[in-house]
Amino acid sequence: MNRLSSSLTVALLLAGCNNPSQTQTKTTAGTPGKAAKVEMYVMSQCPYGVKAENAMFPVKKQLGDAMDLDIQFIGRGDVTELSSLHGAPEVKGDLVQICAAQQDKDALLDMILCQNKNPKKVDTNWESCAGSAGLDVEKIRTCAEGDAGKQLLAASFADAKKRGAKGSPTIFVDGERYQGGRKTSDFLRAVCNTFDSDAPKVCADLPVPPQVDAIFLSDARCKKCDIRPLEGKLKGNFAGLKVQYLDYKDTDGKALYDKLHAADPSFVMLPAVLLSQNVKKDTEGYAGIKKYLEPAGDYLTLKLGGAFDPTAEICDNKIDDDGNGQVDCDDAGCDQALLCRESKPQTLDLFVMSHCPYGAKALIAANEVVDHFGDDISLNVHYIGSDRNGTLTSLHGQPEVDDDVRELCAQKYYPENHQFLDYMACFSKDYKKADWKACAAEAKMDTGVIQKCFDGEGKDLLRSSFSQAQALSISSSPTFISNNTRKFNATAAPALQKQFCKDNASVAGCDSMVVADAGNAAPVPAGECK
Repeated sequence: MNRLSSSLTVALLLAGCNNPSQTQTKTTAGTPGKAAKVEMYVMSQCPYGVKAENAMFPVKKQLGDAMDLDIQFIGRGDVTELSSLHGAPEVKGDLVQICAAQQDKDALLDMILCQNKNPKKVDTNWESCAGSAGLDVEKIRTCAEGDAGKQLLAASFADAKKRGAKGSPTIFVDGERYQGGRKTSDFLRAVCNTFDSDAPKVCADLPVPPQVDAIFLSDARCKKCDIRPLEGKLKGNFAGLKVQYLDYKDTDGKALYDKLHAADPSFVMLPAVLLSQNVKKDTEGYAGIKKYLEPAGDYLTLKLGGAFDPTAEICDNKIDDDGNGQVDCDDAGCDQALLCRESKPQTLDLFVMSHCPYGAKALIAANEVVDHFGDDISLNVHYIGSDRNGTLTSLHGQPEVDDDVRELCAQKYYPENHQFLDYMACFSKDYKKADWKACAAEAKMDTGVIQKCFDGEGKDLLRSSFSQAQALSISSSPTFISNNTRKFNATAAPALQKQFCKDNASVAGCDSMVVADAGNAAPVPAGECK
């Protein structure tokens, strides 16, 4: 499917702290007993796990003995060396919590809730929290600092791995992996649904969730437009979600698309998730998602970043999709499709967001690679964002839009010997604090030229750049195109050189390794903004 923006991914996909060393395994439902069994696999310092605990524990307090809540931990290693994603303090937090569970599981919940007020200090705040919960502090200390605690935690880590619990939190309700929302009401409803009879009174008093109507509008011809997985994720926000699927090629789907496009000509790209106005009736769910919504006719649509134009020619299906008598690459609408583009040897195009940490690394790497190859390479920079009704927007807000404009102005007026890349690399070293004027001066540019462009033609330059990224269905920063025909991703100079030389092996600079300055930018893991 088309990539979601990172912020929306966090909101919709119920983010967690992930242990990269573990793999998912299939789980089997447990056998229901008299009490509803709930298992939570967490990391004591993970903010997502902490939030889930704070929402789940009140459910246990309401249901009492009708709910069996078991807290386990995610990490790596054995009794000789235990480790966790957030380091030694988290291991200590895990240890004291699993040791406290041996004394009193109910009191453990009070201790954890107390610790969760400042989860960064779970390795030190446990004593006061254990004391206030009525637990024996010295017994917990002896357990946590001795072999008993290590054995308990190692066994918990092993159990998490066996169950495929990779992210904190991973939750099982009655043996089944839980995929719903993380509000107290969501957890309570899920646990109550496990009772066939004799459900606690609180379950009978649960209100019916407000109905939220949604339309998933897509096009079966689009190979990357499968938005069906979002239904389950959205149900995590809206328990009363009712989804209708429509396809552009069907009568109802086409009619809805035409209506939305007539109301707002900027509504072009699919797929789209359209929520009716009754989404606002679920006040808690709506509050958690409203910043990711924008108007679309009578609906609110999620900002998915769809990049498929259903009215345009599809360039690789041997069909005249737009009815103009031209098929695939013969259609003018396919000029920008990679498979239809003319090869341009020794060229690189880089698509970025100026405030994306991965894009910043790529700009620095690009400058290093260009310095290495000199006149044997031509590199141009483009930007990723959207133009909605004349308003330019980008993932990291207005400051990013402004800096995109300045960088395009630098590129337009200082193209010789890629001088503009010196400016971009300088700014990218610390884009959150950098003074653009100081970087312009360092790159030997006239700040007045940049400012005049910024105040005048700059926004049109950015609008055109956004349009080019959209035409190529590029939504991830950074994305490179080599020789005008092949996409790839790279954030370090050696990797970028390798990719460039893959298509340009005869260029002299491919015989020696590029010299990269590892200290040019703050380290960030490999990835992309999307």
